[in-house]
Amino acid sequence: MSVPLFEKVAFIGLGLIGSSLARVMIAEGLAKQIVASTRSERTLQDAKALGLIQQGYSDPVEAVQGADLVVLALPVRATQKVLETIKPYLQEHTIITDVGSTKGNVVEAAKAVYGEALPAGFVPGHPIAGAEHTGVHAGKVDLFANHKVILTPLPTSADWAVEKLIQLWQAAKAEVICMDVAKHDEVLAHTSHLPHLMAFNLVEQLANREDNLDIFRYAAGGFRDFSRIAASDPQMWHDIFFANKKAILNAVDGFENQLATIRKLIEDEDSHALMGLLGHAQAARQHFNHMLAQKPFMENNKVTTQQFTILPGKKSFQGKFSVPGDKSVSHRSIMFGAIAEGTTHVTGFLEGEDALATLQAFRDMGVSIEGPKNGEVTIHGVGVNGLKAPASALYMGNSGTSMRLLSGMLSAQKFDSVMTGDASLSKRPMERIAKPLREMGAQIQTTGERGTPPVSITGSQALQGIHYDLPMASAQVKSGILLAGLWAAGETSVTEPEPTRDHTERMLRAFGYDVKTEGNRISLQGGGKLVATEIQVPSDISSAAFFMVGAAITEGSDITLEAVGINPTRTGVIEILKQMGADITVENERIAGGEPIADIRIQGTRTLKGIHMPEDQVPLAIDEFPALFIAAACAEGQTVLTGAAELRVKESDRIQVMADGLKTMGIDCTPTDDGIIIEGKGRSGEWSAIFTGGEIASHHDHRIAMSFSMAGLRTSGEIKIVGTETVATSFPTFTQLSNQAGLAIQVTE
Repeated sequence: MSVPLFEKVAFIGLGLIGSSLARVMIAEGLAKQIVASTRSERTLQDAKALGLIQQGYSDPVEAVQGADLVVLALPVRATQKVLETIKPYLQEHTIITDVGSTKGNVVEAAKAVYGEALPAGFVPGHPIAGAEHTGVHAGKVDLFANHKVILTPLPTSADWAVEKLIQLWQAAKAEVICMDVAKHDEVLAHTSHLPHLMAFNLVEQLANREDNLDIFRYAAGGFRDFSRIAASDPQMWHDIFFANKKAILNAVDGFENQLATIRKLIEDEDSHALMGLLGHAQAARQHFNHMLAQKPFMENNKVTTQQFTILPGKKSFQGKFSVPGDKSVSHRSIMFGAIAEGTTHVTGFLEGEDALATLQAFRDMGVSIEGPKNGEVTIHGVGVNGLKAPASALYMGNSGTSMRLLSGMLSAQKFDSVMTGDASLSKRPMERIAKPLREMGAQIQTTGERGTPPVSITGSQALQGIHYDLPMASAQVKSGILLAGLWAAGETSVTEPEPTRDHTERMLRAFGYDVKTEGNRISLQGGGKLVATEIQVPSDISSAAFFMVGAAITEGSDITLEAVGINPTRTGVIEILKQMGADITVENERIAGGEPIADIRIQGTRTLKGIHMPEDQVPLAIDEFPALFIAAACAEGQTVLTGAAELRVKESDRIQVMADGLKTMGIDCTPTDDGIIIEGKGRSGEWSAIFTGGEIASHHDHRIAMSFSMAGLRTSGEIKIVGTETVATSFPTFTQLSNQAGLAIQVTE
């Protein structure tokens, strides 16, 4: 289009719909300038980085000045307040439109601001398009292609305004339909709102059936297509159901028997209950689809759904980043918030698949949980005796933390339970937690071969406190025993051979539960209660470790990682890298949610040295060793690791898998029973390529995949890492942040 339709377009809100329309405007040359206003500074920064806007503002007044098109891409209930704010600053011929799913309330909001004499440029609209993901990054230039856009011109709407909007949406390759406001809301109540309502309700019903997995497995295509819409944003539909209540309830009446519960929630405007139900339904649909999607590639390692490719060439590695929330703290925030009395609010929650498996398990046990959304989760606790029997087996996905800690909690419940996992988790040892729980009186069985999942627990057991000497350093086993001890009679104590991460002890204290630590002995008395609190999840040092290693092995790098948890039971990776000579500084130390945090800066100024990694640091860096092996390969001289047999029973045998990959890429190394010997190829003062490239089998272990990705910073050949889909379990934004830093990972589905 040679002449732009608009001089300046201002978006108020910039989620999926707004960012998709901005992409269309850029692709088709429809506007000379695009700006946006939103409360989220991160959204504005991301929109600028994506090239969607020239300017971003927190105040909509600044955005709309001089605009000839204003697009309200915000929750429908915010319309009146925004119109009141921007009214004095709009030009006479400014077109005002919106993208909301209900129109009557938008018109009423406009009349509350303007009276009956609405602006000639005011034309409500509704693009009928969406996706399972939301936010500025989810936008797509073809989102509206072959979809309908309904405009609802008013008697006051000028023809020139309607015509321009038609041209705009046609440029997006949408089919434009004009409709009366009341008719739109009535039609959409039946064709869109009711199906969404039914989908949420139906998925909720099926998630609570005993044979729910079979229902999802054998569902025909029509059911899958229909149930897809239950993955929509609960907050948005919560608002729509209230905004268009009358029309929706008319439609609901025809399905009274099945929909009586959800109909009552909308009719009563019970916001808390409705959000809980919608959130559960959304999560259930994602949960079961994920279960079924995982089986093919986990049952046959030759079948993969994703791979990373990193090309050779010298790369920079720079920037300041916030890595996702700590997975260990995220797990525990859900577990403890669920059994606390009152409402717990969590910020910084890791929205990865492992933590979501924990969240789903407690939803399945009757806990109302809102979110996660932008890292925020609200948990309405049921107290220590309030959990309910799940309708079917609890699926833990790939999360050993979920299964081992929940083993302790479920052993004390009055109901029977079964926990399952994907093929990777199903190979991991569970007898190490089952054995001490049996000593406490639990009836728990590991029904897989060699003491592996599924885990079956018989309820109605009265547990007795025990003293247990851990045969190996394991925070998961320690935590599982202590959690069972919350319900046990008397004192429960655990003695560790070496200190392990103490997130359980810290968080129990944050919830008001007394936990004593005397040297390596941790104890608590059963029979107490947890009181809801606020939890801020720090950034995960395990996720930060990949960037720490990447910066340490790259010449001229300068990476700062913000608000990283530096719990002293987790900082082994920092100490080991410092002993290897890495240039690391820990700055701005402070406390957040009971956990110490700091900003960590790493610069690539020194060649690393091979060392014998100190065994006292092994439990404090157990998850970071795959990344540290990459650092060792780039170091000068030999690196030796001993005392780390635990690495052989993680998501994969990390010693052997890393050794195989390192050898593939030209590194001389020797795996041992409890560690590895790596001959580093680094040379003092030299920053040449270390790795030859090659194809790496990650064995669907997220830490293996991310570690070998960092090797791409020092490779002379292409690195292809297969089976990388599990990276989303702990670090959903890994590739995005890595590419921002300069690594350039190509993702192939």
